[in-house]
This record gives sequence, structure tokens and C-alpha cells, in this order.
Amino acid sequence: MESKGTRLEVDLAALAHNFQYLKSKIPAETLFMSVVKANAYGHGITTIARKLQDLGTDYFAVAYVEEGVEMRDAGITKPILVLHAQVHTLQQCIDRCLEPVIYSVEMLEAFIAFAKANSQKSYPIHLEFNTGLNRIGIDPDDLDRAIAIVKATDAIKVCGLQSHLAASEDLSEKDFTLRQIETFENLCNKVEGQIGYQCLRHTDNTSGILNYNHSHYSMVRSGIGLYGYGNDLKFDAHLKPVASLKSNISQIRHIKKGESVSYNRSHKASQDMDYAVISLGHGDGINRIYGYGKSSILVNGKWAPTLGIICMDMFMVDVTGIDCKTGDEVIIFDQTHPARDMAEKAGTISYELLTGIQKRVPRIYLNS
Repeated sequence: MESKGTRLEVDLAALAHNFQYLKSKIPAETLFMSVVKANAYGHGITTIARKLQDLGTDYFAVAYVEEGVEMRDAGITKPILVLHAQVHTLQQCIDRCLEPVIYSVEMLEAFIAFAKANSQKSYPIHLEFNTGLNRIGIDPDDLDRAIAIVKATDAIKVCGLQSHLAASEDLSEKDFTLRQIETFENLCNKVEGQIGYQCLRHTDNTSGILNYNHSHYSMVRSGIGLYGYGNDLKFDAHLKPVASLKSNISQIRHIKKGESVSYNRSHKASQDMDYAVISLGHGDGINRIYGYGKSSILVNGKWAPTLGIICMDMFMVDVTGIDCKTGDEVIIFDQTHPARDMAEKAGTISYELLTGIQKRVPRIYLNS
């Protein structure tokens, strides 16, 4: 088999399919925000954002201003929300017309002061409420103070009101999620009643879109669903994993019973065996949790379990009894054998595996 090297193949047709599927689950008038933080969940932020802009997404969301800057510099013109804006990046935020999420009274005061110093009028912001995730957000007890600060200035305008569902994928926590949604709605009503105008409301993530259709409001936010994972097998059946991670065999070796493989002699052969060295490692995002046989890869259609510790730039798999040779292509995960399966066997989630694939792994875009 021809050696093409280590690469992450990104299927843009699958991305389009997922976008359209998720759009079909919301009312026609509800806006769609595409979450492309963390290098578009490892898929490559600029190419993914361009494709989603072409598909008609209404908004983008990133975690940090630096990601929004990269998108603007790549020609993205749709509104970009910054979920975790930081004080030290506010100049870049304003320079690139990014919309910050304001998640505390202190951050609200800091952004207004900065907006005034930069002669801004009605600069769009989104207010984040803490309704139960207890990560970031304005607490209900601080809402009156935040409203008073907003009403006292014309430097900013509240464009959106948002919260984040803590367990929308876990239907055993449905009562908790419904209380979050009710709290969010009450807070939104109070803010809009006090400031005198309506804002975009958005709290549903991918699982919220799929499980709670009464809380779609004026906008939804989807991240992992765009990349092919719905946090439930019944939804995954309608989605297409976008990324396939492939590599090659660098060398095939043989050891005898009692000999060892990898650091700290972390695998000791119980019998004579053949193993292959794969040109990927934890420096590429295949972390050490996938070692010791907790993961397997496909070698010419056969499963080959990992051996011992994953190294920084390579790892080893047992190919005893598998017909293979140096240069053969191997599949770490793909559309048929998704990242979810590999992640769950190692005790983690697809989000972590996908976002961990480092930039030194080339992205190859298909079906553009």
C-alpha cells in the first residue's frame, strides 16, 4: 500500500450533512451558532469556518479572542462570539469586531471602561448567566447590579443573553436541566424588562438542540454535533464523523517471549510476537491513556492493540498474525470506527481525543 504519511482527513461533505441535520431540528427562524473553538475541535479552524460560512451559519463561537482574530484574518465576516473573553485581549476584541461574553460584574465594568476609552457606542456584548453549571457566569444575586451598570452607559448594548446547560445529554438529570432552562428564562425576562429591548437568547448546546426543543429560543449553539457526535447513539446514527486519523507502519519488529517493548519495559511478551511501530505519539495527541492495550487500531482490516507506554512520537501495536509490512496504512479512527469508540474504551470522551490532535498532524480536506 502506498504510504501517505500521518494525516487527519477532514470530510467537508460530512460537515455539511451534520450542519443540515442539526438545522432541521430547530425552527426556521432560530439562528444557528457554529462553535469552532479549540481549532474547530481539532479539525482546523479557518477551513471549517469558511465552509460553515458558505453553508449559511449565522454566528460563530470561539473560546478566546486569539481564535477570533485568526478567523477574521482568514476572511470570516459573520459575527463571532468570544465565550471566555479576557481583559488583556480587549483591544484585539474591539479591533476585530468580536462580541465578548461578559460573565461577571467585574468583567462588565472592565469592558465598559475599555469601550468608553475607545470611544465605542452600543458595542455588542452577551451576558452569561450561571444557572447551575457553576463555571463562569453572572449569579442571579448579582443581576440587579449588572442591569444597573448596563442601563447607566451607552458604550455597550446587550446583544445576547446566554447560559450553559450542565447535563443536557444526560436524561437522568432532566429535572435539573428543566430548572436551568426555567431559571434562564426568568433571568432573560427580567433583563429585557429592565433594559427595554429584546436580545438574542441562547442556551442550547448540541444535546440541548436534540433533547430540549422548547428551549431553542432565538439561537442555538452547536459544537460537537457539527463534527459528527450527538452524545447518544440514537443521534450519532444521523450524524457523520468528519475526521479520520491515519498513519503508517514505520517498522515491523519481532521479539521473543520474556522480552519487552517501550519505556519502563511496560509490555513484556508472554510469547514470541510481532509488533509494528506507528508514527504517532502523545506529541501528536495520542495520549498515554491509549497505551497498555486500552486502544486498538486497524491494520489491513484487523484490530491491533497498543503495547505498553505511548511514546512522544510513536507507539507500538501487536500485529502477530496480521499480514502487513513497513509502509502500510493504519487507521486510528474514521467514520466507520469513530473517535467516540476509541475514547470511551480509554475512559475519556471524543471531545478530548479530537481537540488533542496537534497541529503538526497535517489536515487534508476532502469533498470541498
